[in-house]
Amino acid sequence: MAFFKKLGASIGIGSAKVDTKLEKSAYEAGEEIKGEVEIYGGNVEQQINTIYLTLYTTYIKEADDKKYTANAAIQKFKVSDPFIINANEMKIIPISFNIPLDVPITVGKTKVWVATELDIKNGLDSGDRDYIDIRPSKIASRILDEVQQLGFRLREVECKQASHKLRGNYPFSQEFEFVPTSGAFRGKLDELEIVFLSQSDNQVEILMQVDRKARGLGGFFAEALDTDETHVRMTITQQDLHSLGRQFGQIISKYS
Repeated sequence: MAFFKKLGASIGIGSAKVDTKLEKSAYEAGEEIKGEVEIYGGNVEQQINTIYLTLYTTYIKEADDKKYTANAAIQKFKVSDPFIINANEMKIIPISFNIPLDVPITVGKTKVWVATELDIKNGLDSGDRDYIDIRPSKIASRILDEVQQLGFRLREVECKQASHKLRGNYPFSQEFEFVPTSGAFRGKLDELEIVFLSQSDNQVEILMQVDRKARGLGGFFAEALDTDETHVRMTITQQDLHSLGRQFGQIISKYS
C-alpha cells in the first residue's frame, strides 16, 4: 500500500514503533476511511494489549463562569486484539471505518484529528495526533450554500458546549454564524445561526436562530433581554432541496 500518504510521525513504543497511514487527509462526513497501521518490532519481544484509533475535536466548555477548551471523542475504533510483536518483526493491520455523518466539519476554529492510542503491557502508553480535513455531507453543504445565496456571509464557526435539551451524540454542537451582507435581509437581522442537530443519509435536522436587529427603544430592550431571537427547529429531507432557498427565505422573513 505504498500509495498511502503517511499520517503523522512514528510513535515510539519502548523498543517498537507504529505508523498510522491513511489513503488521504481530507474526507466528506460519512465517508469511509481506509488505511493501515504498521507496527515495527524493536530489539526485544513486546506485548501490545490493543491499538485504538479515535476521532477527536475540541469545544468551548463553561464551568464556574469560566470558559476553557475541552477535548471530545467523536468515535473510537478498535484496531487490534492483544498480540506479540517479535524482535525486528513487522506487522501490517488494515483499517477501515466510516466517519460519522454528524462529525464537525473543519472550518473556522474547528479542528478534527485522528489519535493513535496504544495500550502496552508493562509499558508506558503512547499516543499521537494527526489532523484531517472534514467536508460537510452533500445535504449539509447544500444547506450552507443556500443560506449564503440569500445574502449571508459565514462569519464564524465554533463548537460549543450544548445544553442537555439540544445535546445529541456529543457534549457540544457546532454553530454556524452568518451575517447579512446583501439581499433582502441586510439591515433587518444582526445574525443568523445554524446548528445541525442530527444527520442521516436522507435528512438533516437543524436549529435556526434568527436574531432581529434592534429598532427603537422597544427593540433595544428586546435585545437586552434576548427576546429579539427566534429559534426554529426543522427537518430537511432530500426532497426539500429543490425548494430549500425559498423555504429559508420565507422562514427568515417571518421572524425578521
